[in-house]
Amino acid sequence: MAPLIAINTTAGTGSEMTKFTIITDTSRKVKMAIVDKHVTPTFSINDSNLMAGMPPALTAATGLDSLTHAIEAYVSTAATPMTDALALEAIKIVPKYLPKAYVNGKDMEARNYMMYAQSLAGVAFNNASLGYVHAIAHQFGGFYNYPHGVCNAILLPYVCKYNLIARTERFATIAKALGENVDGLSDYDAALKGIAAIERLAKDLNIPSGFKEMGAKEEDIPTLAENALKDACAATNPRKGRVDDVANIIKAAM
Repeated sequence: MAPLIAINTTAGTGSEMTKFTIITDTSRKVKMAIVDKHVTPTFSINDSNLMAGMPPALTAATGLDSLTHAIEAYVSTAATPMTDALALEAIKIVPKYLPKAYVNGKDMEARNYMMYAQSLAGVAFNNASLGYVHAIAHQFGGFYNYPHGVCNAILLPYVCKYNLIARTERFATIAKALGENVDGLSDYDAALKGIAAIERLAKDLNIPSGFKEMGAKEEDIPTLAENALKDACAATNPRKGRVDDVANIIKAAM
């Protein structure tokens, strides 16, 4: 392909450095992930000064998108020691600096760290891929045109709970990276504490409590679930489910 220079303005999707891109079939109301090295930008620029003008809602949504990238990459079936290191560092940064960027968009230290975190998470998921959070979120985005980061933020705790038995130790490590005190706890209890921390962070950033609040309808769940399992991101989810399992995740997130 022709040389492509990507200039990032959010922190963020990581799209300026990855082989992932999304297209929407508006006739079928389906978002589809394209994963191909040939769509990776030749050169990318991240400048936090370009992100200082983001409103709070966009700051929250894109920041939680970054956190989702890091967590899904860390528990992915394609994770490696390299992607683990990048993902964990991003997980450490987001809960510390995203609230600061949310309440004061001109806090350039917070903007710089969030820019850094989204870059780390971008490289991590570019190599380890993602999971059911993104697979399902793409369907809500395509079907209802909901913001991608908001969909991820709503779904993340529910998919984490679903995946918990497949990656208990890793979710316990995520809890530590999020800054939770898990001394003396079992891996399972530590993991639950980490998931609760994710839920608190989303609530603090005024993310909707569920999809019904945004207008989603339960009658659409079977279609959303079926399409989610066809999404490229579903392939590396650590726990393999059927349509009913995915439908149950969506019901819980409604």
